[in-house]
Amino acid sequence: MKIEGQAALVTGGASGLGEATARELARLGAKVAVLDVNTALAEKVAAEIGGIACACDITNTDSVNAALDKAAAAHGPARILMNVAGIGSAKRIVGKDGNPAPLEDFVRVVNVNLIGAYNISRLYAAQCAKLDPLDGGERGVMLFTASVAAFDGQVGQQAYSASKGGLVGMTLPMARDLAQHGIRVCTIAPGLFATPLLKELPEAIQQSLAASIPFPPRLGKPSEFAELACHIVANGHLNGEVIRLDGALRMAPR
Repeated sequence: MKIEGQAALVTGGASGLGEATARELARLGAKVAVLDVNTALAEKVAAEIGGIACACDITNTDSVNAALDKAAAAHGPARILMNVAGIGSAKRIVGKDGNPAPLEDFVRVVNVNLIGAYNISRLYAAQCAKLDPLDGGERGVMLFTASVAAFDGQVGQQAYSASKGGLVGMTLPMARDLAQHGIRVCTIAPGLFATPLLKELPEAIQQSLAASIPFPPRLGKPSEFAELACHIVANGHLNGEVIRLDGALRMAPR
């Protein structure tokens, strides 16, 4: 699909990998809607790229529908959905106090990262399926953001790994399901990236993490994630695939 002129939705688009993706889409000529729970940051990014900001809680159907309606009113129906929004968690199953990890923490992470991503995807897909097909019968492209933790999660990452593993497991069946509508589905599983959250760590820890990556021995750049995300949109034969973007990193147990 040619990105120029297409309407695109980016969840988690106010910061980190989502922001980089929104900026790259805009650079390539897309009409970008920045969806995020942080409306102030979303508005800042949207203003800088000539897009529109939409307050959106992906776990809430009314919130998602309102965001989709606002974006469509400004840019027309979206053919591109970049699912980048997500949260993290690190809790041992049995804490130092001997108590079990709170179930609420596991539920919260899975609800945002997996169920929330599915929620907006089903609503987007229902709208996209009604659009006229482009050349080759394509109507839309959907991307999920998993993590290398889906494959080699570390101690304490049960909730995060399960949520990201769910996205990995959902990719192929969703691609098969939506093939009849001409909607492609792919997933990127990033490794260690220089996001604002990671940059808050002490410099020594950042360097240690970078050194654990075989090559190149540095943290990934958000722009590299964004470039791959946009390539997936442009490459019409990429479908049902999960792509690790990690410099050959395999995470240690802890």
